[in-house]
Amino acid sequence: MKIGIIGAGHIGGNLTRRLTALGHDVAVANSRGPETLTALAEETGATPVTVARAARGAEVVVVTIPLKKVPDLPAGLFDGAAPGFAVIDTGNYYPRQRDGRIAGIEDEGLTESRWTEKHLGHPVIKAFNGTYAQDILERPLAAGHPDRQALPVAGDDEAAKKTVRALIDELGFDTVDAGGLDESWRQQPGTPVYGLRAGAAAVAKALAEASPEREDEFRG
Repeated sequence: MKIGIIGAGHIGGNLTRRLTALGHDVAVANSRGPETLTALAEETGATPVTVARAARGAEVVVVTIPLKKVPDLPAGLFDGAAPGFAVIDTGNYYPRQRDGRIAGIEDEGLTESRWTEKHLGHPVIKAFNGTYAQDILERPLAAGHPDRQALPVAGDDEAAKKTVRALIDELGFDTVDAGGLDESWRQQPGTPVYGLRAGAAAVAKALAEASPEREDEFRG
């Protein structure tokens, strides 16, 4: 599968490592330019590209950048992507630590990924936002293993969600369908499932126990 990854931080870098190891054709981009990704490219075999070219031919595009940077992504970002491509949003809103106050989230009540989707102009699937980056490398297990970790996955596009869930299974994790994107507040920072290392039953329980009231730490 051809996969574009926008953002080469902890999550983006480790997804690049695992996905290339699984044999996928990965193009990776960051805000500083492909020349800064030489080491990652040499380590993994991924192709360093500009952000504007990251989605060219991609069947899956991973957007894994600070939320405040989403509006700065170039117009036509998904021009040339493969038909029916899926977009994974791994982002979180950290108003006090990083992003500042975002009115669409605070005042309009949009979920973080719905806000991102509006800026991207394409449906997104929310996944990996509560996953520790190192777990992507260190905690994959075969399907059926009793200790296999599960990740919540939310989104409205059922075909794209199916693609993303299959990819996560290939990476070595179970998934739990967390509902549509308007329900994705259940996996935002401060919720019981955020950062939870557990199996599918515990993840489903944590999603059900979530409160829509945002904790003060995650308010602007």
